[in-house]
Amino acid sequence: MDILILVVAFVVILIGAELFTNGIEWFGRKLELAEGAVGSVLAAVGTALPETMIPIIAILFASGEAANEVGIGAILGAPFMLATLAMFVTGVAVLTVARRRGSDDAMRVDTDVLAHDMRYFAIAYAIAIGAAFLPVEPVWLKWIVAVVLIAIYAWYVKGHFEADPAVDLEDLAPLRFHRLDRAAHSDDPTVPRLRVVNLQVIAALGLIVVGAFFFVDAVEHLATNFGIDGTLLALVIAPIATELPEKFNSVIWVRQGKHTLAMGNITGAMVFQSTIPTVVALVFASNNWVAAPGSYVAFASAGIAFLSSAFIFIPMARRGILRGRGLLVGGLFYLAYLTLVIVVVSGVLA
Repeated sequence: MDILILVVAFVVILIGAELFTNGIEWFGRKLELAEGAVGSVLAAVGTALPETMIPIIAILFASGEAANEVGIGAILGAPFMLATLAMFVTGVAVLTVARRRGSDDAMRVDTDVLAHDMRYFAIAYAIAIGAAFLPVEPVWLKWIVAVVLIAIYAWYVKGHFEADPAVDLEDLAPLRFHRLDRAAHSDDPTVPRLRVVNLQVIAALGLIVVGAFFFVDAVEHLATNFGIDGTLLALVIAPIATELPEKFNSVIWVRQGKHTLAMGNITGAMVFQSTIPTVVALVFASNNWVAAPGSYVAFASAGIAFLSSAFIFIPMARRGILRGRGLLVGGLFYLAYLTLVIVVVSGVLA
């Protein structure tokens, strides 16, 4: 039964991701937003909902120390998965499409947009992780950090929304829900009304959230049935499931040749995940946002995220080009962390 739920949830997320990428592009065009705002802000925040809800629910609505620890693990796991596995999957998609079309793997990305995202990620996540080394008391020290992180994200969003729009009508696929609006479709079969665009985006997000919820639930049941360690589940397996929307969105946009949107969806989600969910932990679970014995493995994921990001984006900044093969290094860093977790869980390394 869990396998069937897993398959159905996977399909639901995939359908939701396809509807979302199509709808959010039209939403951005209706508001005359730049690609960076569409991919790095709107798409990133929308598809970050499934993995963001897990730590918020665990910290705010569940009870007990274990719930807070699960929340902290989920917050740390999201940027790690985006910086490693999501990059790897996108790189594989780029190489596959390039081979099929007989082209090279140079990605047609706005490197300024990606560099902008990664600068904010590096600064915000360094501040967030640095807060884990602050003393538990007085607690207001971490609250100050939370305010700083909110300000950083607000300034980041402001920068994207002030950029010049660069999405032409011919770049957009027809809105999937446009045919449902028969009167408007008969008047103009090309441009949908904003209300229909909004309806498609909301419906897509609903499918993504519901699909992710059942997918994670099925993964947890299977892990329990097969006796998989809870630490391995919290730090590695569950984040893979909750990051599916970003991976699907990026693959869809890679297939369409929209590389800035594909990468911005990931890098924008990294900025979001390093700030807003972290604020929840700093304010409501400050005692658990501490780098100490017992949490070193979880916080080590942050170091892996920084290293993977550096190996991918520093060469891009120097050469002014991003290649699909360069994203594959994320898979190596993911395997390195997976090995660390397995070694610790198995008791080989205390």
